[in-house]
Amino acid sequence: MSEPDTAPRGVELLTVGEALVSLRSTGPLAVGGPLSMHLAGAETNVAIGLARLGHRTAWVGRVSDDELGEFVLRQLRAEGVGTDGVRRDAERPAGLMFLERRTADVTRVRYHRAGSAGSALHTDDVAAPLAAGARVLHLTGITPALSDSARAATTFAARQAAASGATVSLDVNYRAGLWSRAAARAALTPLAGYASIVIASADELDLLAEPGADEPTAVAGLLRRGVRTVLVKLGADGARAYTHDGVQQLAAVPVTAVDTVGAGDAFTAGYLSGHLDGLDLIDRLRRAVALGAFAVTAHGDWEGLPRRDELSLLTGNAAGTTLR
Repeated sequence: MSEPDTAPRGVELLTVGEALVSLRSTGPLAVGGPLSMHLAGAETNVAIGLARLGHRTAWVGRVSDDELGEFVLRQLRAEGVGTDGVRRDAERPAGLMFLERRTADVTRVRYHRAGSAGSALHTDDVAAPLAAGARVLHLTGITPALSDSARAATTFAARQAAASGATVSLDVNYRAGLWSRAAARAALTPLAGYASIVIASADELDLLAEPGADEPTAVAGLLRRGVRTVLVKLGADGARAYTHDGVQQLAAVPVTAVDTVGAGDAFTAGYLSGHLDGLDLIDRLRRAVALGAFAVTAHGDWEGLPRRDELSLLTGNAAGTTLR
Protein backbone atom coordinates (compact mmCIF):
# COMPACT_ATOMS: atom_id res chain seq x y z
CA MET A 1 0.00 0.00 0.00
CA SER A 2 1.43 3.35 -1.03
CA GLU A 3 1.71 6.29 1.35
CA PRO A 4 -0.08 9.59 0.66
CA ASP A 5 2.06 12.28 -0.95
CA THR A 6 1.30 15.04 1.57
CA ALA A 7 -1.50 16.12 3.84
CA PRO A 8 -4.09 18.52 2.39
CA ARG A 9 -3.26 22.09 3.35
CA GLY A 10 -5.26 25.28 3.65
CA VAL A 11 -8.62 23.56 3.28
CA GLU A 12 -11.88 24.97 4.55
CA LEU A 13 -13.66 21.62 4.63
CA LEU A 14 -12.16 18.18 5.19
CA THR A 15 -14.25 15.05 4.71
CA VAL A 16 -13.38 11.48 5.70
CA GLY A 17 -15.08 8.40 4.30
CA GLU A 18 -15.50 5.89 1.49
CA ALA A 19 -15.73 6.73 -2.20
CA LEU A 20 -17.67 4.30 -4.39
CA VAL A 21 -17.72 3.58 -8.08
CA SER A 22 -21.39 3.80 -9.06
CA LEU A 23 -22.61 1.78 -12.04
CA ARG A 24 -25.95 3.12 -13.24
CA SER A 25 -28.52 1.45 -15.46
CA THR A 26 -31.59 3.06 -16.98
CA GLY A 27 -33.51 -0.21 -16.74
CA PRO A 28 -33.67 -3.45 -14.72
CA LEU A 29 -30.24 -4.91 -13.99
CA ALA A 30 -31.57 -8.47 -14.35
CA VAL A 31 -32.07 -8.11 -18.09
CA GLY A 32 -28.67 -6.56 -18.75
CA GLY A 33 -27.98 -3.44 -20.70
CA PRO A 34 -25.40 -0.66 -20.66
CA LEU A 35 -24.02 0.69 -17.41
CA SER A 36 -22.51 4.14 -17.00
CA MET A 37 -19.74 4.71 -14.45
CA HIS A 38 -19.94 7.51 -11.89
CA LEU A 39 -18.35 8.58 -8.60
CA ALA A 40 -20.53 8.17 -5.52
CA GLY A 41 -20.17 8.48 -1.76
CA ALA A 42 -21.83 10.71 0.80
CA GLU A 43 -18.65 12.47 1.89
CA THR A 44 -17.32 13.00 -1.64
CA ASN A 45 -20.71 14.38 -2.69
CA VAL A 46 -20.45 17.02 0.03
CA ALA A 47 -16.85 17.87 -0.87
CA ILE A 48 -17.76 18.32 -4.54
CA GLY A 49 -20.80 20.44 -3.68
CA LEU A 50 -18.66 22.87 -1.68
CA ALA A 51 -15.83 22.87 -4.22
CA ARG A 52 -18.28 23.89 -6.95
CA LEU A 53 -19.21 26.88 -4.82
CA GLY A 54 -15.57 27.94 -4.62
CA HIS A 55 -14.58 26.50 -1.25
CA ARG A 56 -11.27 24.72 -0.69
CA THR A 57 -12.13 21.13 0.12
CA ALA A 58 -10.29 17.86 0.61
CA TRP A 59 -11.33 14.23 0.94
CA VAL A 60 -9.43 11.57 2.88
CA GLY A 61 -9.92 7.83 2.51
CA ARG A 62 -8.54 4.74 0.81
CA VAL A 63 -9.00 3.80 -2.84
CA SER A 64 -8.03 0.68 -4.74
CA ASP A 65 -4.65 0.76 -6.46
CA ASP A 66 -6.05 0.08 -9.93
CA GLU A 67 -8.02 1.77 -12.70
CA LEU A 68 -11.11 2.16 -10.52
CA GLY A 69 -9.11 3.89 -7.81
CA GLU A 70 -7.60 6.14 -10.46
CA PHE A 71 -11.10 6.93 -11.73
CA VAL A 72 -12.16 8.07 -8.25
CA LEU A 73 -9.13 10.32 -7.89
CA ARG A 74 -9.47 11.80 -11.39
CA GLN A 75 -13.13 12.65 -10.76
CA LEU A 76 -12.38 14.34 -7.46
CA ARG A 77 -9.42 16.29 -8.82
CA ALA A 78 -11.43 17.41 -11.83
CA GLU A 79 -13.99 18.87 -9.42
CA GLY A 80 -11.33 20.71 -7.42
CA VAL A 81 -11.35 18.43 -4.38
CA GLY A 82 -7.95 17.86 -2.75
CA THR A 83 -6.80 14.24 -2.66
CA ASP A 84 -3.24 14.56 -1.35
CA GLY A 85 -4.12 12.65 1.84
CA VAL A 86 -5.62 9.65 0.03
CA ARG A 87 -3.96 6.24 0.34
CA ARG A 88 -3.85 3.73 -2.50
CA ASP A 89 -4.56 0.22 -1.21
CA ALA A 90 -3.13 -2.56 -3.38
CA GLU A 91 -4.70 -5.33 -1.31
CA ARG A 92 -8.38 -4.38 -1.52
CA PRO A 93 -10.86 -3.62 -4.32
CA ALA A 94 -12.96 -0.55 -4.94
CA GLY A 95 -16.41 -0.46 -3.38
CA LEU A 96 -19.16 -0.70 -5.98
CA MET A 97 -22.70 0.66 -6.06
CA PHE A 98 -25.18 -0.61 -8.66
CA LEU A 99 -28.16 1.65 -9.30
CA GLU A 100 -31.10 0.67 -11.47
CA ARG A 101 -34.08 2.72 -12.56
CA ARG A 102 -36.62 -0.06 -11.94
CA THR A 103 -39.65 2.05 -12.85
CA ALA A 104 -40.14 5.73 -13.61
CA ASP A 105 -40.73 6.32 -9.89
CA VAL A 106 -38.62 3.64 -8.18
CA THR A 107 -34.82 3.41 -8.08
CA ARG A 108 -33.06 0.47 -6.44
CA VAL A 109 -29.49 0.40 -5.15
CA ARG A 110 -27.21 -2.59 -4.52
CA TYR A 111 -23.82 -2.35 -2.83
CA HIS A 112 -20.68 -4.49 -3.15
CA ARG A 113 -18.47 -2.89 -0.52
CA ALA A 114 -17.53 -5.63 1.98
CA GLY A 115 -13.74 -5.78 2.26
CA SER A 116 -13.30 -2.70 0.08
CA ALA A 117 -10.34 -0.36 0.25
CA GLY A 118 -12.59 2.29 1.79
CA SER A 119 -13.72 -0.03 4.58
CA ALA A 120 -10.09 -0.47 5.67
CA LEU A 121 -9.83 3.20 6.71
CA HIS A 122 -7.51 3.45 9.72
CA THR A 123 -6.66 6.09 12.29
CA ASP A 124 -3.21 6.43 10.71
CA ASP A 125 -4.88 7.51 7.46
CA VAL A 126 -6.50 10.60 8.98
CA ALA A 127 -3.89 11.81 11.48
CA ALA A 128 -1.77 13.93 9.11
CA PRO A 129 -4.70 15.53 7.24
CA LEU A 130 -6.28 16.48 10.56
CA ALA A 131 -3.03 17.97 11.80
CA ALA A 132 -2.91 20.17 8.69
CA GLY A 133 -6.09 21.85 9.91
CA ALA A 134 -9.49 22.66 8.42
CA ARG A 135 -12.29 24.96 9.49
CA VAL A 136 -14.89 22.21 9.19
CA LEU A 137 -14.65 18.42 9.44
CA HIS A 138 -17.61 16.63 7.88
CA LEU A 139 -18.44 13.04 8.81
CA THR A 140 -21.35 10.70 8.21
CA GLY A 141 -22.81 7.70 9.98
CA ILE A 142 -21.96 5.54 6.97
CA THR A 143 -18.21 5.32 7.52
CA PRO A 144 -18.28 4.00 11.11
CA ALA A 145 -20.63 1.25 9.93
CA LEU A 146 -18.05 -0.16 7.49
CA SER A 147 -15.59 -1.76 9.93
CA ASP A 148 -14.09 -1.51 13.40
CA SER A 149 -11.05 0.36 12.06
CA ALA A 150 -13.24 2.82 10.13
CA ARG A 151 -15.30 3.42 13.28
CA ALA A 152 -12.15 4.09 15.29
CA ALA A 153 -10.83 6.44 12.60
CA THR A 154 -14.09 8.38 12.50
CA THR A 155 -14.15 8.81 16.28
CA PHE A 156 -10.48 9.83 16.31
CA ALA A 157 -11.12 12.41 13.60
CA ALA A 158 -14.11 13.90 15.42
CA ARG A 159 -12.26 14.06 18.73
CA GLN A 160 -9.13 15.66 17.26
CA ALA A 161 -11.04 18.20 15.19
CA ALA A 162 -13.24 19.23 18.11
CA ALA A 163 -10.20 19.60 20.36
CA SER A 164 -8.53 21.85 17.77
CA GLY A 165 -11.54 24.17 17.65
CA ALA A 166 -12.78 23.10 14.23
CA THR A 167 -16.49 22.78 13.53
CA VAL A 168 -17.49 19.11 13.36
CA SER A 169 -20.48 18.28 11.16
CA LEU A 170 -22.18 14.89 11.46
CA ASP A 171 -24.83 13.62 9.05
CA VAL A 172 -26.48 10.48 10.48
CA ASN A 173 -27.12 8.96 7.02
CA TYR A 174 -28.36 5.65 8.45
CA ARG A 175 -28.01 2.64 6.14
CA ALA A 176 -30.01 -0.36 7.31
CA GLY A 177 -28.02 -2.67 5.05
CA LEU A 178 -24.81 -1.88 6.95
CA TRP A 179 -25.90 -2.20 10.58
CA SER A 180 -28.85 -2.41 12.92
CA ARG A 181 -30.40 0.63 14.54
CA ALA A 182 -29.12 -0.55 17.91
CA ALA A 183 -25.54 -0.81 16.62
CA ALA A 184 -25.83 2.58 14.94
CA ARG A 185 -27.16 4.17 18.13
CA ALA A 186 -24.30 2.72 20.18
CA ALA A 187 -21.70 4.23 17.83
CA LEU A 188 -23.34 7.49 16.76
CA THR A 189 -24.68 8.73 20.09
CA PRO A 190 -21.19 9.27 21.55
CA LEU A 191 -19.89 10.51 18.17
CA ALA A 192 -22.51 13.27 18.18
CA GLY A 193 -20.96 14.59 21.39
CA TYR A 194 -18.08 15.99 19.32
CA ALA A 195 -20.32 17.67 16.76
CA SER A 196 -21.32 21.31 16.44
CA ILE A 197 -23.74 20.57 13.60
CA VAL A 198 -25.92 17.45 13.43
CA ILE A 199 -27.95 16.60 10.33
CA ALA A 200 -30.60 13.90 10.25
CA SER A 201 -33.93 13.01 8.73
CA ALA A 202 -36.82 12.88 11.17
CA ASP A 203 -36.68 9.07 11.41
CA GLU A 204 -32.94 9.11 12.22
CA LEU A 205 -32.98 11.42 15.23
CA ASP A 206 -33.65 8.69 17.76
CA LEU A 207 -30.33 7.09 16.74
CA LEU A 208 -28.75 9.93 18.71
CA ALA A 209 -31.04 9.55 21.72
CA GLU A 210 -33.00 6.96 23.64
CA PRO A 211 -34.87 4.47 21.44
CA GLY A 212 -38.24 5.87 20.44
CA ALA A 213 -37.42 9.46 21.40
CA ASP A 214 -39.55 11.97 19.50
CA GLU A 215 -38.04 14.89 17.60
CA PRO A 216 -38.28 17.56 20.34
CA THR A 217 -36.79 15.21 22.94
CA ALA A 218 -33.93 14.10 20.71
CA VAL A 219 -33.12 17.65 19.66
CA ALA A 220 -33.22 18.96 23.22
CA GLY A 221 -30.78 16.26 24.29
CA LEU A 222 -28.35 17.12 21.51
CA LEU A 223 -28.45 20.84 22.32
CA ARG A 224 -27.79 20.07 25.98
CA ARG A 225 -24.73 18.05 24.96
CA GLY A 226 -23.17 21.00 23.14
CA VAL A 227 -24.47 20.65 19.58
CA ARG A 228 -25.12 24.18 18.31
CA THR A 229 -27.39 23.40 15.35
CA VAL A 230 -29.61 20.40 14.62
CA LEU A 231 -30.87 20.20 11.04
CA VAL A 232 -33.83 17.96 10.27
CA LYS A 233 -34.23 17.08 6.59
CA LEU A 234 -37.86 16.85 5.51
CA GLY A 235 -37.41 15.95 1.85
CA ALA A 236 -40.02 17.63 -0.35
CA ASP A 237 -41.25 19.56 2.71
CA GLY A 238 -37.94 21.39 3.20
CA ALA A 239 -36.05 21.42 6.49
CA ARG A 240 -36.08 22.53 10.11
CA ALA A 241 -33.15 24.03 12.00
CA TYR A 242 -32.97 23.98 15.79
CA THR A 243 -30.62 26.13 17.86
CA HIS A 244 -30.67 27.38 21.45
CA ASP A 245 -32.56 30.42 20.11
CA GLY A 246 -35.45 28.34 18.77
CA VAL A 247 -36.48 26.64 15.54
CA GLN A 248 -36.77 27.84 11.96
CA GLN A 249 -38.37 25.96 9.08
CA LEU A 250 -38.00 26.55 5.35
CA ALA A 251 -39.97 24.98 2.52
CA ALA A 252 -38.27 23.12 -0.30
CA VAL A 253 -37.71 24.83 -3.64
CA PRO A 254 -40.37 23.51 -6.05
CA VAL A 255 -38.70 21.75 -8.99
CA THR A 256 -39.26 18.79 -11.30
CA ALA A 257 -37.43 15.89 -9.65
CA VAL A 258 -35.78 13.25 -11.83
CA ASP A 259 -33.33 11.61 -9.38
CA THR A 260 -33.39 12.00 -5.59
CA VAL A 261 -30.09 10.18 -4.90
CA GLY A 262 -27.62 12.62 -3.36
CA ALA A 263 -30.20 15.24 -2.39
CA GLY A 264 -29.41 14.99 1.32
CA ASP A 265 -25.68 15.40 0.68
CA ALA A 266 -26.39 18.42 -1.51
CA PHE A 267 -28.47 19.94 1.30
CA THR A 268 -25.56 19.44 3.68
CA ALA A 269 -23.10 21.00 1.22
CA GLY A 270 -25.30 24.06 0.87
CA TYR A 271 -25.65 24.50 4.61
CA LEU A 272 -21.92 24.13 5.24
CA SER A 273 -21.16 26.56 2.43
CA GLY A 274 -23.39 29.12 4.11
CA HIS A 275 -21.68 28.40 7.43
CA LEU A 276 -18.25 28.99 5.89
CA ASP A 277 -19.49 32.20 4.24
CA GLY A 278 -20.78 33.51 7.57
CA LEU A 279 -24.45 33.62 6.55
CA ASP A 280 -27.16 33.77 9.18
CA LEU A 281 -29.25 30.70 9.90
CA ILE A 282 -32.13 31.35 7.51
CA ASP A 283 -29.77 32.14 4.63
CA ARG A 284 -27.80 28.98 5.34
CA LEU A 285 -31.07 27.07 5.12
CA ARG A 286 -31.94 28.83 1.85
CA ARG A 287 -28.67 27.74 0.31
CA ALA A 288 -29.14 24.22 1.66
CA VAL A 289 -32.60 23.73 0.18
CA ALA A 290 -31.45 25.33 -3.08
CA LEU A 291 -28.65 22.79 -3.48
CA GLY A 292 -31.02 19.98 -2.58
CA ALA A 293 -33.30 21.17 -5.37
CA PHE A 294 -30.44 21.32 -7.87
CA ALA A 295 -29.48 17.75 -6.95
CA VAL A 296 -32.88 16.22 -7.73
CA THR A 297 -33.23 17.96 -11.10
CA ALA A 298 -30.37 15.99 -12.68
CA HIS A 299 -29.29 12.35 -12.82
CA GLY A 300 -26.31 11.42 -10.65
CA ASP A 301 -25.29 12.00 -7.05
CA TRP A 302 -23.62 15.38 -7.65
CA GLU A 303 -23.49 16.10 -11.37
CA GLY A 304 -26.29 18.69 -11.27
CA LEU A 305 -24.87 20.76 -8.40
CA PRO A 306 -24.39 24.47 -9.17
CA ARG A 307 -21.44 26.77 -9.44
CA ARG A 308 -21.70 29.89 -7.29
CA ASP A 309 -22.93 32.06 -10.17
CA GLU A 310 -25.74 29.55 -10.80
CA LEU A 311 -27.30 29.67 -7.33
CA SER A 312 -30.11 31.94 -8.51
CA LEU A 313 -31.11 29.78 -11.48
CA LEU A 314 -33.99 28.11 -9.63
CA THR A 315 -35.51 31.38 -8.42
CA GLY A 316 -37.37 33.72 -10.74
CA ASN A 317 -37.32 31.34 -13.73
CA ALA A 318 -40.47 29.51 -14.78
CA ALA A 319 -40.38 25.80 -15.67
CA GLY A 320 -39.08 25.30 -19.19
CA THR A 321 -37.22 28.62 -19.25
CA THR A 322 -34.39 28.88 -21.79
CA LEU A 323 -31.70 31.41 -20.89
CA ARG A 324 -30.09 33.00 -23.96
